[in-house]
Amino acid sequence: MTPVPFFSFAAMNEDLGTAPFDVFRRFWDRQWYILGESVTAFETEYARWNGTKHCIGVANGLDALHLALRVLNVGPGDEVIVPSNTYIATWLAVSQVGATIVPVEPHPATCNLDPARIEAAITPATKVILPVHLYGQACDMTQIMAVAEKHRLYVVEDNAQAHGALHAGKMTGSFGHLNATSFYPTKNLGALGDAGALTTGDAALAAQVKLLRNYGSSRKYYNETPGYNSRLDELQAALLSMKLPFLAQWTAQRRHLARLYQSQLIDLEEITLPTTSDPAAHVWHQFVVRTTSRDALAAHLTAQGIGWMIHYPVPPHLQQAYLSLGYRRGDFPLAEKMAGTSLSLPFFPGMAEQQVEQVTTVIRQFFRQT
Repeated sequence: MTPVPFFSFAAMNEDLGTAPFDVFRRFWDRQWYILGESVTAFETEYARWNGTKHCIGVANGLDALHLALRVLNVGPGDEVIVPSNTYIATWLAVSQVGATIVPVEPHPATCNLDPARIEAAITPATKVILPVHLYGQACDMTQIMAVAEKHRLYVVEDNAQAHGALHAGKMTGSFGHLNATSFYPTKNLGALGDAGALTTGDAALAAQVKLLRNYGSSRKYYNETPGYNSRLDELQAALLSMKLPFLAQWTAQRRHLARLYQSQLIDLEEITLPTTSDPAAHVWHQFVVRTTSRDALAAHLTAQGIGWMIHYPVPPHLQQAYLSLGYRRGDFPLAEKMAGTSLSLPFFPGMAEQQVEQVTTVIRQFFRQT
């Protein structure tokens, strides 16, 4: 049996052909490496593609979240509502500005922040709602924005896993006051290293992010405020510009693979399949199933040469990094249940239909044996 990797760049790299080498040659010949015309061009292209007025390239997704909160003047004494079920970077950004993390449980079907639970977590100190479009599934931004408007709160979207996802016909990353994304290599739109960006419709906020990402300086050697070194470099920007036109076809492939998995596993009662909430358009960053037999199934997949991952095995409130917050097992049972039952199956553009069939056949064999 031929092994099936969890993820592979091979087909996407083949789609790109020699274009990356041409990009590097232009980068090499231009001899301009930081904040040049490639960054400006990508920012313009991505903002247009994402349906926003402004895009500001930064070094990575965590920096994007951190800078968004900084620009909104979030700090000690402020509270930020975050999902209990997310990658730890969402929480780390709140910690970096000294604000208080307020976790809210996910909706059981979507795994995303549950809008119905948000209002109960709001206090006079609440300043920001930070939804995460997990696994490529858009949050219910209609309800989230309505709650934020009612309580005069900022919204910062974490769009790192959902490039091109839609809610009610509008792209994620275009709802919030500031929206952060990552272009980590395995993201739906990935660079060849760390990279990130912020999107916004507010010119003043965009200008502040540009200031902070570059040492607090808009004019070389003159610093207006204490800032950071968090700049999207020219090479990564140029590579992202090259890859952006391919994103639609790669998303279509992801959706096809998701339909195949759904059709081949839908009758297995032992597995909970991912769903797409209405009126959302999923872009399938991951295909995540849930089962109480997760660990045994994962071991079986490994034995059969099939890759897998867990997104994520330990929820943030139980990580050693956040022991000081005093949370205990049982405080966020939905997040804990997802951490204990979720399994990400092999999934990537260019994955062959026969590879999906191979994975689902092995999964069926496992449940027939147990």
